[in-house]
Amino acid sequence: MNLSGRRFALWGLAFKPNTDDMREAPSVALIAELIGAGATLRAYDPAAGAEAKRVFAEESRLQVVDSPMATLEGADALAIVTEWQEFRSPDFAAIKAKLKTPAIFDGRNLYDPAVVKSHGLEYYSIGRKT
Repeated sequence: MNLSGRRFALWGLAFKPNTDDMREAPSVALIAELIGAGATLRAYDPAAGAEAKRVFAEESRLQVVDSPMATLEGADALAIVTEWQEFRSPDFAAIKAKLKTPAIFDGRNLYDPAVVKSHGLEYYSIGRKT
């Protein structure tokens, strides 16, 4: 798959919430796959931002930013990787307004699919039956 010219927003980098541990974190594999396909990324994690900057210090196509909403600037879609509490009640209207393609890929199943879809967003709840 060629994702050149595409940008993705990532929420969550740590292996689990309330830690900055990125060892074997799903975000590491996802970032590698997306970058390998030619994408660029903006990511946020409330605790693992500094660790991500260290782990990906040589990777110019990943930018770690200081807020979840900052990840959405210029993003085609949003991927949620870690289930931090602050991601549980987002402003879906603001998310939709910022994304080029109003789509959320949720690897943690944080939201009720009907609620997200009612805000005009495509919602891909990974591992959950639709």
